Amino acid sequence: MQSIKDIQDEIIKEFEMFDDWEQRYEYIIELSKEYPLIDTEHKVDDNLIKGCQSRVWLHAYLDEHGRVHYTADSDAIITKGIISLLIRVFNNQFPQDIVEADIQFIEKIGLKQHLSPTRANGLLAMIKQMKYYALALGQIPQTH
Repeated sequence: MQSIKDIQDEIIKEFEMFDDWEQRYEYIIELSKEYPLIDTEHKVDDNLIKGCQSRVWLHAYLDEHGRVHYTADSDAIITKGIISLLIRVFNNQFPQDIVEADIQFIEKIGLKQHLSPTRANGLLAMIKQMKYYALALGQIPQTH
């Protein structure tokens, strides 16, 4: 099992191959086609991420080994690609690792600077929701 840090490093390397943001956006769109779509039964209002400009549904469950798995969908193609990247980073990880993860690949690939303020807020909302699900599924006590 790859660590969250290793997966982020892999993503950073992949994005270094592209010369410009047009190519990077095309890659993000391609990624949106590779990840597990949320089942229709989970594509309900309760699974919508609050704070996203477009509609993003996210579902999470714990497998028999105690690892979190995510499925998602969005009505916006770029957003679908972004949630696919996040799923790649967080999928099949232990709840504690997800909650404690330092998500730095977004900054390092320059994604944050190339998003509109509303889409950047949506990105933060997606990360927050994924960590929240991990927290709830792992029943990790919050330390605030």
